[in-house]
Amino acid sequence: MAEVAFYGFSTLAIGAALTILFTRNVMYAALCLFLALLGVAALYVLAGADFLAITQLLIYVGGVLVLLIFGIMLTYRPDREGNQKKNYVITTHVNQFWGGLVALGIFGVLFWIIVNANFMILHSPQLAEFTSQRSTLRTIGVSLMTTHVWAFEVAGILLLVALVGAAYVATQREK
Repeated sequence: MAEVAFYGFSTLAIGAALTILFTRNVMYAALCLFLALLGVAALYVLAGADFLAITQLLIYVGGVLVLLIFGIMLTYRPDREGNQKKNYVITTHVNQFWGGLVALGIFGVLFWIIVNANFMILHSPQLAEFTSQRSTLRTIGVSLMTTHVWAFEVAGILLLVALVGAAYVATQREK
């Protein structure tokens, strides 16, 4: 049953991603992005990464995608007769060969990395007690607060600086 669910959700995610690539209507692309992100979240659940699945749903589906859809809906412009004009993405570039070549190159490199990776962290004695539990939340929390605390703090400071900078830019100043 898990194998059928995996193939179903991966087909949903890949099909929606391909529809995003080939549709010219921005609203349909955003709705297919919703399906693709849901498919990826379901694949996270099947992989046992419940924290990543919830994060995917809350941040990407709940926040970023809703903001994107609101932005698309607010940019519809009426034409001369007063009818709503659809948002189409018109491209003049036809470099599909080079784009496909770059995509295949990136896929080849990532595939080689995955095939030749040495996943020793799964057999680490320090994480053996945590991997026996069903939830990955404790493992991620312990890892963030012990071995990756420096990166976690730097990311927090960078986000704070970006927030202060955005507030400074957004305030109206008299000249």
